[in-house]
Amino acid sequence: MTQNPTTQIARTRIGTSELEITPLALGANVFGWTADRDASFTVLDAFVAGGGNFIDTADGYSHWAPGHSGGESETIIGEWLAERGNRDSVVIATKVSTHPQFPGLAASNIHAAVDASLARLGIDTIDLYYAHFDDAETPLEETVEAFSALVDSGKIRAIGVSNYTAERIAEWFSIARAGGFHLPVALQPHYNLVEREFETNGLREIAEREQLAVFTYFSLAKGFLAGKYREATDATAPGASARAEGAIAYLDDRGRAVLAALDEIAAAHEVEVATVALAWLRQQPAVTAPIASGRTPAQLAALLATFTTELSDAELVRLTAASA
Repeated sequence: MTQNPTTQIARTRIGTSELEITPLALGANVFGWTADRDASFTVLDAFVAGGGNFIDTADGYSHWAPGHSGGESETIIGEWLAERGNRDSVVIATKVSTHPQFPGLAASNIHAAVDASLARLGIDTIDLYYAHFDDAETPLEETVEAFSALVDSGKIRAIGVSNYTAERIAEWFSIARAGGFHLPVALQPHYNLVEREFETNGLREIAEREQLAVFTYFSLAKGFLAGKYREATDATAPGASARAEGAIAYLDDRGRAVLAALDEIAAAHEVEVATVALAWLRQQPAVTAPIASGRTPAQLAALLATFTTELSDAELVRLTAASA
């Protein structure tokens, strides 16, 4: 059964690639971890029905959970793609370097890991393949050449980098140009209203210079920017997520000022706090789309509302000032 979206959203390209996506990436880190197979299918169905088409995962998700070995998220996505028959209507991004069986970015590991990911996903080609974390033990030349070879072989369509410094990204581009290798088209940094180093650490500058699509992770600061955690005791309340303690760390004077600004603007737009936090990110220079995850359709609704929420210049300034 092929599922057709009921909502049509304007699309944008991933950097200089031919890949077109709607401006929100569904983070699949929760699939197989805090969302079981049925819950994950429900969220994926709702995301596509709401107009989304871009799914972000990694081969290591969720090896940290008791009894897990890595690849659980990719497996669930693969089963969903097979059951829905909609491979051609979605864009799939995954990553290499954190799966316990495939750590690091040596060429032999990259080639083995991509085959494992393709098998779990049940697809012939990965749309966007990231180097998940820099590997200081492997010469960057080896990693760059291996990723480029995956494009040439048809196993991936485009290259992305995540958790790299601006200096290392510049080095990657230098090596790729000198060797005639395929260039990265996407960058995945840690960036949100309360984590703004992306603006000053050189990453935004190189993203703009090299025309990299920027997809931000921890876009809602582990749930803090969804307004879920306003008191320290919220981290231990029934139903609190596995990331609650990390979210509570933002609950200081600055964090409360950000929540106050989000509350005010969310009320004006008649949307959820999370919607405003994601809209702020989407409207930042160089950002193509935020990545956000949801365990239930109810949580997903606030994420999808970012498609139609545009903040005014004054609202953007208000939020930026509150989080300064």
